Amino acid sequence: MSRRPGLSTRLKLTLSYAGFLMLAGALLLAVVWVFLLRYVPDETIVNGPRGGGDGWPLEPQPFIPNRSDLQRAFVPRAAQALGFLLVFGLMGGWILAGRMLAPLTQITDAARRAATGSLSHRIDMKGPNDEFRELADVFDTMLGQLESHITEQQRFAANASHELRTPLTISQTLLDVARTDPTRDRAELIERLYTVNSRAIHLTEALLLLSRSDRHNFTREPVDLSLLAEQAAETLLPFAEQREITLTVTGHPAQTLGSAELLLRMVTNLVQNAIVHNLPTGGTVTIHTASLHHTSVLQVENTGHPLPPDLIPTLTEPFQRGTQRTRTDQHAGVGLGLAIVNSVVRAHHGALDLTPRPTGGLIVTIHLPTQITAG
Repeated sequence: MSRRPGLSTRLKLTLSYAGFLMLAGALLLAVVWVFLLRYVPDETIVNGPRGGGDGWPLEPQPFIPNRSDLQRAFVPRAAQALGFLLVFGLMGGWILAGRMLAPLTQITDAARRAATGSLSHRIDMKGPNDEFRELADVFDTMLGQLESHITEQQRFAANASHELRTPLTISQTLLDVARTDPTRDRAELIERLYTVNSRAIHLTEALLLLSRSDRHNFTREPVDLSLLAEQAAETLLPFAEQREITLTVTGHPAQTLGSAELLLRMVTNLVQNAIVHNLPTGGTVTIHTASLHHTSVLQVENTGHPLPPDLIPTLTEPFQRGTQRTRTDQHAGVGLGLAIVNSVVRAHHGALDLTPRPTGGLIVTIHLPTQITAG
């Protein structure tokens, strides 16, 4: 956006310094005039004759200046002093303003580099903790967060492209087979194509949901986590029974404030992951809700294979899978389950904790505030 040219901040500060210095000098001269010169009479001051008695000659009288004499002597010197103050104020103000604005110039240079895409640069300002140092520290923190988010988005985009390329490539292969091999069973090809396209659709929907939760642009309303837990358990009960897994819901009402749709998807993903990453048969999944100290708690615990400690921190990253699963399963997921859960929890200002069970499996605990401040 084009703007009309204006004075630089350094020049404005310089003129301000010089102006205040001139004002102080003028006030000082005004004080001299008001409290000294105006009490000097303007007429010629003559003392009486001295000496001359007994034939002695009269002594010469000393010169006593009047107001006009003082003004003629004082005004030129005052004008010279004001001129000196003006030059001194401009030069000194320019130097002082440059020294004071040097940190701001450093911050501006860093902002220009960031605008060109270089986010690895940091100001790292030295010196005392003043306003400029605080601004530089905040700017460094912002650059660090931007660099982290952009790196995460680039990695996420690369992973998403890779994940989407697989079903699209398979679809293309199946279509080529159907076109070039008329003896191939069409029903089998259609079934496989349907499965692959379903996976691509699920992945796309998961990506959109993850993006929506990251943007925090949703309406908040009162939500009971216990009702969402029951709804998710009812939806996934046939899937759990198919795998001979016992699904249990316990606890008490747990009110929070947020998006019912996102929170339901969060609970559903947790329960689905708990079922998928379980024992082959005879496992258990327990969903527990509670309300503690202005915090609503949702806990999902499942049996399963032991998890290495170094694997736990990576489970919330996109396209990370704790164990191998059959991709043809309609509930196999797309590797975004816990990533979506983590994103929804952060969007609701909550906390997510993953704890491996000593005997195998995982305990996922979510803490959500009962009241969420804007921001």
